[in-house]
Parts: sequence; structure tokens; C-alpha cells
Amino acid sequence: MPRELAHLSDEAIVALVSRSDESALAELYDRYSSSAYALARRIVRDPSLASDVVQEAFLAVWRSADRFVPERGRASTWVLTLVHRRAVDLVRREERRRADPLDDDQAGGAPSAEEAAWLQLERERVQEALRELPDQQRELLELAYYGGFTQSQLAERLGRPLGTIKSQMYTALRNLRDILEPGTKEGSWTTS
Repeated sequence: MPRELAHLSDEAIVALVSRSDESALAELYDRYSSSAYALARRIVRDPSLASDVVQEAFLAVWRSADRFVPERGRASTWVLTLVHRRAVDLVRREERRRADPLDDDQAGGAPSAEEAAWLQLERERVQEALRELPDQQRELLELAYYGGFTQSQLAERLGRPLGTIKSQMYTALRNLRDILEPGTKEGSWTTS
């Protein structure tokens, strides 16, 4: 079946994507999804994660096509750079998630039984405090601190402005502190 936009250059396709043309995004996907998947697969080494990376990258293409500047480089390079960045970010997140900071004792030995017990109690205390936060605030903190997402990545992932994410993170951290340290501004919760 002939594709209606097959005759256009990559740069023209990206320009159409920037105007929310879904068929242009489909054309770009048809052109580069195979090479994008191959690149992602080489980096993340997992087929389903590679598919997720490609999906996130093309979502980023959809959201940021208006910022593509053809004078800086080819559209294919831009698309594959988005794929590469997301794949590397995913690998880094997975490495951070798998790393257990309690095993990395700076003194070189394992923590004493007393230290391990104290750390376990603190972990449980923080997890309990997180459960007391409103859902939106808890989600932000868990994605940032357990998921390894930066504030910019959270803004993109959640579809909110970066300034809003920063403000919400500040409020969530302040509320978490108020729960963990009851003597500091008790009852001064905000939900934004």
C-alpha cells in the first residue's frame, strides 16, 4: 500500500509532526522504528525494554517536533539521538534501582548489626511517612527517588511544566519533612 507522505523529506515530515499531523508521525515511525529498535536493543539488551524506549522516543518526537532545527542536523540523527538518550537513561535508572546503597559502606566493611537495624527502621519510617502524603506528592517522590527520574524527565513523563514539577516536589518534600519531624510547622500541609 503506497504511503501518502513517502515522497517528503524527513525534515518536512518532522515539520508536519510539529503541527500535530498524526500521519506524519506514522510516516516517521515507518521510516525509523526498525533502526530505533535496533539501537535501543543494543543498549538495553532487552526486547520489551527496547520497545518501551522506542515508544518513549517517538512520544518525545511528537511532543518536541517544534524544537527540531534542520540547520543543526538531519531529522534521522535527531530521532536516533532521542532513542539513544532514552535508552541510556533507562539503563542508568535500572542500575540505580538494582544498586543497594546499604551494601556500599564507605568504611569498606558491612554495616554492623546495630547500623543495619537502625537503617531498616529509618527506611520503614520513611515509607510510612510517604504513605501519609497525598497520592500525587507520593508519586512524584517515588518516581524521583526510587525511579531515578530527574525533574525534567518527570515533567515530560507526566505532561506537566517543569516549574510545576519543581514546585510540587518542593511541597512534597516539605510535607514529608513535617511528617518525619513533627516539631517543624506541624499542620502546615499543602496539597498543590
